Amino acid sequence: MNFEKSYHRHCALVYCIALLDLTNALFEFSHPLIRKLDGNSQNKHLLHHRLKRSWVWNQFFVLEEYTGTEPLYVGKLHSDMDKGDGSIKYILTGDGAGSMFTIDDNTGDIHAIQRLDREERSQYTLRAQALDRRTNRPMEPESEFIIKIQDINDNEPKFLDGPYTASVPEMSPVGTSIIQVSATDADDPTYGSSARVVYSILQGQPYFSVDSKTGIIRTALTNMDREAREYYEVIIQAKDMGGQLGGLAGTTTVNITLSDVNDNPPRFPQKHYQMSVLESSPVNSTVGRVLAMDLDEGINAEMKYRIIDGDGVEMFDISTDPVNQVGVITIKKPLNFETKKSYTLKIEGSNSHLEVRFLNLGPFRDTTSVHVSVEDVDEPPVFESSFYFVEVSENVEIGTTIQTVSARDPDATNNSIRYSIDRNSDPERYFYVDITTGALMTTRPLDREDVAWHNITILAMEMNNPSQVGSVPVTVKVLDVNDNAPVFTKVYETYMCENAKAGQLVQTVSAVDQDDPQEGQHIAYSLAPEAANNPNFTLRDNQDNTAWILTRRSGFRHSKQSMFYLPILISDNGRPVLSSTGTLTVQVCSCNEDGDIMSCNAEPYALPINLSRGALIAILACIFILLVLVLLILSMRRHRKQPYTIDEEDNVHENIVRYDDEGGGEEDTEAFDIAALWNSREAHIGKSRQDMQPEIESLSRYVPQTCIMGNNIHSYMMAKLYEADTDVCSPPFDSLQTYMFEGEGSVAQSLSSLQSLSADSDQSYDYLTDWGPRFKKLAEMYGTKDTSKTSL
Repeated sequence: MNFEKSYHRHCALVYCIALLDLTNALFEFSHPLIRKLDGNSQNKHLLHHRLKRSWVWNQFFVLEEYTGTEPLYVGKLHSDMDKGDGSIKYILTGDGAGSMFTIDDNTGDIHAIQRLDREERSQYTLRAQALDRRTNRPMEPESEFIIKIQDINDNEPKFLDGPYTASVPEMSPVGTSIIQVSATDADDPTYGSSARVVYSILQGQPYFSVDSKTGIIRTALTNMDREAREYYEVIIQAKDMGGQLGGLAGTTTVNITLSDVNDNPPRFPQKHYQMSVLESSPVNSTVGRVLAMDLDEGINAEMKYRIIDGDGVEMFDISTDPVNQVGVITIKKPLNFETKKSYTLKIEGSNSHLEVRFLNLGPFRDTTSVHVSVEDVDEPPVFESSFYFVEVSENVEIGTTIQTVSARDPDATNNSIRYSIDRNSDPERYFYVDITTGALMTTRPLDREDVAWHNITILAMEMNNPSQVGSVPVTVKVLDVNDNAPVFTKVYETYMCENAKAGQLVQTVSAVDQDDPQEGQHIAYSLAPEAANNPNFTLRDNQDNTAWILTRRSGFRHSKQSMFYLPILISDNGRPVLSSTGTLTVQVCSCNEDGDIMSCNAEPYALPINLSRGALIAILACIFILLVLVLLILSMRRHRKQPYTIDEEDNVHENIVRYDDEGGGEEDTEAFDIAALWNSREAHIGKSRQDMQPEIESLSRYVPQTCIMGNNIHSYMMAKLYEADTDVCSPPFDSLQTYMFEGEGSVAQSLSSLQSLSADSDQSYDYLTDWGPRFKKLAEMYGTKDTSKTSL
């Protein structure tokens, strides 16, 4: 042990060593006792002993940490047989013999030759023996004794578990236990006060205290506030020797944290918030956020928000963001600037977790007011109805208004609305909507059997802002009329044995009607008028949309008549009744006695002469050669007739059209009565053009709205448009022109004028050089004199 650590420790050690040496010397001088090394011997080496400690005759005590230059005297061994003449030799064996301890073989003096540390080893067990020096024979039996290391205060207390970490709730009462610390002293706890430890606090007062005996740390002050100070570093000292002067000491650090309790109510930093939101914002979108500050932390700072008052309770909602503990204001219902321009909300923020012992601090909640302004945006038109359902008969006339839709601009400006049809929803253009009135009309004949339902979308657009477009779906159900006659479900061809009896079933027939009457399908069957008195077959209507064809007689012979054609009249129950005629083909066959068909063909023609196979092959080869020769001759004649050159006169396909009248300009449109051309029968054309779809929208786009025609004229125009669309003979560039003035004419005059080929013109017409003579010749052939008005 390093004795230079403390002056007091060094002085105490020197004092103890000197005192022990003096005590041993006094005992050896005044009591020259002989210690017998026998286990049963009652002679004992009397040593000075301390009260409350029982001494054993066969043990020695030696002070630890001896640092002198001379070997440390431990004790003396002596035998009763020893006469002092040197005939006895003492031998020492056991723990540390020779290395730690030595013995004088003549005198029996035992010395320690190394420094001893009780904390490393507290005692040594050795054996001693007295031998005859001449014969080496034992003079006495071997005896065992113990050398105990006497403790000195050379170890300070140590905190083996330090430094320590602990926590205590803030606002805890005085004396609240926090943690217990413990120090260990390596010195002998049974000898003196070297290992008796007391605790004291060196740093951390006046907030904390420590029990001097147990080491329990407690709070020493009340109302310690975490929000004011959260961390404390406390230093605890442990001192041996019962804390007396000269004792050794050790220290440790205890880091104490004040844990949070809910002792602070939330507070809004603002009492008034101003927010704004667009009226077009969707439901559940965020308007803004509010935050109530809480000095606590963790669950003690968790918030919940709610709207407790205001005129916007029904329009807005608030939720808590659990991560940031903020209140998120969202839209509950759609907003409308034209209806209400602002709202006021009163919002409360409160703690979710409350400490009962802190309720006397006041309510753990706070309120604030929020003013929300609704901003106006340009909204698309809104239809009066969100959905339209229309039922229309399939025989409705073209141009009939089947429904009128209406939309309005929800903004305060109330812009004018223009209507149109989304062409993706009506690719076949069955319908047209008036651009200003919203009247939905038909532009083509409707056929329920072709398309029974039409789902179209009507668009409403603001005139001043075309980007604002509203839409509404329109479902059109085409109602059925009886316009289809029933027909057979298939082509009926059946077989009958020639030995059939009268009244035998030949065939069951059924028909189908494409119409769908409300009272259901009821198809009637009868023989056609031309077959009403048919002597061979009769018909029975089963009243279930089927009929039986029965034989009226027997004795059929396929050699006389192998095929019978029976016309059947098929009628429906509509208004008016429609009917069609279907034909049943019956073939007479020869059958065996069991009714199985054996043959249905005529008897084969038998050749009078039986030809061999070789003869037949030769005949077929001759026929094939003749066919090849005929085809070769026909091919040569066709090549001989084909000309080698093409006559240029035959390659003229142009038509010369002569215009002798320029027209009367506006007078023609004013003097002409278009009503005189009306003919309702011209509107129904059976053919349909596929190369051109009517541009109905162009009619309303360019015709002034002040010139709206009457119902008669409007229907006529719609019929004429449909007639032009379905006419396969008219060129595919239909257009509707409105002539409001004649104009001043073209500076270039007519590009097709034959006079433009004059040599006096400065303009080049080289591209017409080859065609010029042809035009002139054609004009002479047709007698056209005014070539300036002749064009292709």
